Amino acid sequence: MTDLTLTVERNGNLHPHAQDAQQLTAMLPSVCPQNHAANLLPLPNGDLLCVWFGGTQEGIADISVWCSRLAKGSDQWSEAEKLSDDPTRSEQNPVLFLDPQQVLWLLWTAQKSGNQDTAIVRYRQSRDFGRSWSAIDTLLDQPGTFIRQPIVVLPNGNWLLPVFYCRTQPGVKWVGNDDVSAVKISSDQGKSWRDVAVPDSLGCVHMNITLLQDGSLLALYRSRWADHIYQSRSHDGGESWSAPQATELPNNNSSIQVTTLHNGHLALVFNAMSAKDASERRLSLYDEIDDEEEGDVAVAAEPVVHSGRTAFWGAPRAPMTLAISADGGRSWPWLRNLDEGDGYCMTNNSQQKLNREFSYPSIKQSEDGALHIAYTYFRQAIKYVRVDESWVVS
Repeated sequence: MTDLTLTVERNGNLHPHAQDAQQLTAMLPSVCPQNHAANLLPLPNGDLLCVWFGGTQEGIADISVWCSRLAKGSDQWSEAEKLSDDPTRSEQNPVLFLDPQQVLWLLWTAQKSGNQDTAIVRYRQSRDFGRSWSAIDTLLDQPGTFIRQPIVVLPNGNWLLPVFYCRTQPGVKWVGNDDVSAVKISSDQGKSWRDVAVPDSLGCVHMNITLLQDGSLLALYRSRWADHIYQSRSHDGGESWSAPQATELPNNNSSIQVTTLHNGHLALVFNAMSAKDASERRLSLYDEIDDEEEGDVAVAAEPVVHSGRTAFWGAPRAPMTLAISADGGRSWPWLRNLDEGDGYCMTNNSQQKLNREFSYPSIKQSEDGALHIAYTYFRQAIKYVRVDESWVVS
């Protein structure tokens, strides 16, 4: 039998791809068995920051937020720095945001074990581009509030933070069957937030908002049903949204990210895969771990998987694909794979190196026009790739 496990070297060295000199790539340094859910941010000084969560396994309380820096002109990512450390909660989905006053924000979720309905959103701030950080505080304290995508600043000064709410029925564990999306809007630089619900958004999560050249807003969504990427639009600064509609692109109930480029094109990174291509199905995302808390959370029952509109877990998380749209996301004629494989994700186990997914991408464009991409590689490492748009569009 072929050994499908692979140990990934995580030395942070930036180098040309062995088979494609147009790609520069690196595996970010980490001391953790599991590394997942990267988010990138180019800084005004030319540095590039990447944050992700790392530890034993998603949902375990040793999962914390980590950060690495690629200094301007360097070919070496820095050793990872731990930026959160709550011994009672799994701290996940970190997001970076540089506000108009040049204050750097780090936001993330903190949940009890595998129960996303217990999650709250925490944050820290930095006034020196991440060299030092303020104390940890709570941004959103409503249990079940989850984030994944960055804050968008509008021309009118409002901040938009996309969220989704992980909801459950009494006595039943969270598996994602009842999640809905909303937008938090702040008119006072993050001091207070109001809530705008996205209509008919059941199952549409990881809402990713991007500002288009015409001033309207496009939002793309991950689908709990693992069928398609969904989209909705706003023409009033995020105060109202159209109901999400399926696009031509598939989704496997895994994260995506889109950004608007300097030329107005959109660049999207995603898994070109859906449930219809899956041969297996998991009970839930956290079906391998036990609850670490006593009380009502621990005795909640796992829902029974059945046919119909239930969250689909286990669809392969591969390939990792970069797509370009020149018409505001209405079509995606240019696609090229960054990584290919079987995308096996019927387990999250990184200690035994059983997982083979490419997932949870982040994409940003720097001032020089380069596209910076980071994503999970086999849940062992965060892979970084730098390409130009011409790598896809030819």
